[in-house]
Parts: sequence; structure tokens; C-alpha cells
Amino acid sequence: MPRYKIIVNPVSGRGLAGKSIPLIENYLHGHGLDFDLVLTERPWHAADLAEQAAKDGYDVVVAASGDGTANEVLNGLMRARAQGADKTAMSILTVGTGNDFAYGMGVPLDLEVGCRALAEDYRRRVDVGLLRGGDYPDGRYFGNGVGIGFDAEAGFVAAKIRWTTGLLLYLVAAIETIFIYFKAPKVRIVYDGLILEQASLMVSIMNGMRMGGGFYFAPKGDPCDGHFDLCIAETAGKLRVFQLIPYFMKGTQATQPEVKTGQARKVTVSALQGTLPVHCDGETVCYAGSELTIELLPGQIEFICQKPV
Repeated sequence: MPRYKIIVNPVSGRGLAGKSIPLIENYLHGHGLDFDLVLTERPWHAADLAEQAAKDGYDVVVAASGDGTANEVLNGLMRARAQGADKTAMSILTVGTGNDFAYGMGVPLDLEVGCRALAEDYRRRVDVGLLRGGDYPDGRYFGNGVGIGFDAEAGFVAAKIRWTTGLLLYLVAAIETIFIYFKAPKVRIVYDGLILEQASLMVSIMNGMRMGGGFYFAPKGDPCDGHFDLCIAETAGKLRVFQLIPYFMKGTQATQPEVKTGQARKVTVSALQGTLPVHCDGETVCYAGSELTIELLPGQIEFICQKPV
């Protein structure tokens, strides 16, 4: 029988993860799964737990959390792979704030359905991104996407807002950011032989589909297709940024003149003027970086998700 390691960050989702533990245990027992459940206690604890679980021969490691803890679990599994422990699959139970990582991987957003998906054990092998730069010169892996510029600043603002969650949280943060993100950096973006230099409001490098709880930076993103989807927006005035927000919520921003899209397997972003605020999977990479290299690693991890209808 497969063994599952369930890693819960009890503070994910403003405490929703911790409150959901009895439900998680009840659902998993109901499906007859053999599992151990453990709580994280500090930053990067989830990575250590995931790495050890893979080395101990667990068949599946599940992040019962939001995007940040899921990112740590992914990093732990990738560290284990580098040491030869490469047989462990990953999944997510969605008890976080945005749940964008899970959404991009095809994981059910309903907790009960997510537990059932674990029992059904439908898998697909997904690509993983590797970012080098900022506070992680030696690299940090990601599953969903990297945001540079406006959306990173909005994420920093969202982390300070305590009275709401989900899409509303990030929408409020985006509106606040319009007034504080005063000047877009001038950047050089190199991807698959192309060079673009411009003042960029934001640069999104997506393996999944959305960030910020419902902003579709890559509406056709697929973590199994062997490339990133890029969304690059030129600088714009405050009023114009307000006007662009609904397009990003619907995933139709490519129709707007400020927005360029593309695909790539490797991307380098350098600051020519100003600095780069950066996140990956919603986790801070740096507040003022100078250069980043982002590379796609195809077919790295088996991911348990919802079986397509």
C-alpha cells in the first residue's frame, strides 16, 4: 500500500490549514490511505520534511498548505532527487490563501475532492522551474511561476493584509500597489535568442496559469508542455494600470498594446535602471535584485491531480 506524508503548515490560509486537520484526517481515513501527518515549525521546515520523506521511501508527499509551503515541499523533493531519491510523487491539499500552485497543477480546490483525488492516484509528470539570483544565487525551484515588478510588490503588500483572503486579498493589494510602486525598472529580457529592453511594469514567467488568487498571467499555461509562458507588460500610468487589471483577471491581457506574450525554456532578466522585486510561487526571492536567470527543467516530478473528465 502506498505511504503518504502529509505536511501541514498550520498557519497557511490565515490559520485555515491548522483548523482543517481533523477534516483532512477524516477524509484520508475514509479512503483507507496509509498516511503520517506532521506540522511545520519554522521556515523551510517543509523542505526538510519532504526531503527526508523521499529518502525514507514515502510514495507521496502532500503539502496541506498554501503556495509557499508547497514551494518548500517541491524544493525538498528536488533536493532528494539530486541525491538519488527520485521515486516520490507530490500533491497539494488546498488550505492556503491563493492556491495558485495547486490550480496550475490541476489539483482540486475543494478539500474533500482533493483527498479523493489522492486515493484515485491519477498522475502526470510536470515541469519544474529553477531560478538563480536575488537572495538565491545557488537556485530555488518553483512550480507555478515567477513574478518580477508590480505583481511581486503586490504580493509583498498582500502579506501585510490580515482581514481578507483569496482573490479579494490580492485585488486590494494590487490597488494599494498602484499608489506605492512609483517607477518601473528598465530591464533587459533575454529569452530563447530574443532580446527586449524596456521599462517593464512586470515580467511574469509562468509554468502554471495564474497568480494572486485569480490573475491569469498565462491562461493557456500547462506545466507539462516543456516551456514557460511569458507575460511582459510595459510601464503604464496609474489610471491605465487600473484599466488593465480586469484584463488580467480574465486572461485577455494579450489584446492590450502594453502586453507582450511568448514562450521560452530559459529567461534572463537584468535591471538596467532601478532594481527588481521578485517572487516565485508567492515567496519572496528579493526586494531589489539586479539579475535573474530562470530555466525550465522538463518532466521532473510526478504530480497527483484530478483526472480529466
